[in-house]
Amino acid sequence: MNFSIAGIIRRLLAPQHELSVSRKVWQSLVNDLRDRGRERSRESGAFLLGKRSGGTARITNYILYDNLDPSCLDTGIVRFNGAYYGALWEACETLGLDVVADIHVHPYGEGQSDSDRNHPMISQPGHIALILPNFADEPVAIPRVGIYRYLGGKKWSAVQPAARPSFFLIV
Repeated sequence: MNFSIAGIIRRLLAPQHELSVSRKVWQSLVNDLRDRGRERSRESGAFLLGKRSGGTARITNYILYDNLDPSCLDTGIVRFNGAYYGALWEACETLGLDVVADIHVHPYGEGQSDSDRNHPMISQPGHIALILPNFADEPVAIPRVGIYRYLGGKKWSAVQPAARPSFFLIV
């Protein structure tokens, strides 16, 4: 029998979550985003990798945008060159993981910019995009994390602040 006490507790405490991540991976990600932001002078971001199962996704790893496209943060905002998606797909294949979401930081709030809405990082319906406010300064409370589901055709559905803690779980 293969089971996990942490997994059982997680399902009991937050059975409705659609996206989850361990506290260790989350803290590492937030620290890396903050570092790549060069003291709050530019946006940064990452592709969130993991596995999907039964309508939920578990983030287990990530790839920072500028690890794939070294110049994508140079203008202060994220401008990812599509030529680097091949390297992302290769990394996913090597790791046996999928892109389950993406994340980037904004200087102020967690709302989507026109550029975010018009240029999804993954343009497949159902893809999740997260936005951290204030260049990911601490503390990053889940109700302040912008969560958006891509519907296709440059249309998005926003997860409202009150629903974010049951949608996204850090354990």
